[in-house]
Amino acid sequence: MAELSVTLYSSSFCGACTSTRQTLDVVAPLVGSRVEWREVNVADAPDESEARGIVATPTIVITDASGVERMRASGVPTPEQVLKALAAALP
Repeated sequence: MAELSVTLYSSSFCGACTSTRQTLDVVAPLVGSRVEWREVNVADAPDESEARGIVATPTIVITDASGVERMRASGVPTPEQVLKALAAALP
């Protein structure tokens, strides 16, 4: 079981979402199975997006294995920023 989950909340016509997805694709192989990766299109999952309080795309939410939110950020991160956030969120 993964220690953390990273969810990218995106929308279909969001150029920044594409850039964020590319950043996450760079980071994913570096952290291995410790992290589970998900993407949620806010138009396809409005209930989940609303429940999480998503107000802008792209938004990345990092949760721990029990589902507790450990970090949230909107906008396009660098790979270094994502790695720092993951390191800070790891138990």
